[in-house]
Amino acid sequence: MDRTEFILATAFILFLAFCLGWFASWLIHRLTRVSQADMGELERMAQALHEAEEARDEALDQVERRETETTNQLHQAESELRAAMDGLREARREAEELRAKLGHSQTKD
Repeated sequence: MDRTEFILATAFILFLAFCLGWFASWLIHRLTRVSQADMGELERMAQALHEAEEARDEALDQVERRETETTNQLHQAESELRAAMDGLREARREAEELRAKLGHSQTKD
């Protein structure tokens, strides 16, 4: 093989390698390309995710409001119970005092 044949063979091999590389690149881009339909689907999924997050945040806010309201009602009921128990205790004390006076009055007679 003389010098010219060697140069032509090398040029042919390099050209063939270039063509194979270009074809492989084209094939990879073709297979991994995102289509418009896929982009539309991704947009719809992103919108649905956004709406779901908003609904979740709203539900959490509503639960927090209800929890606060229930806690306030519980504190109010506990306060009313304490007041009722204090009133009952006072009424029992007064009843005992009246019984004691009544019993003391009857023993004098």
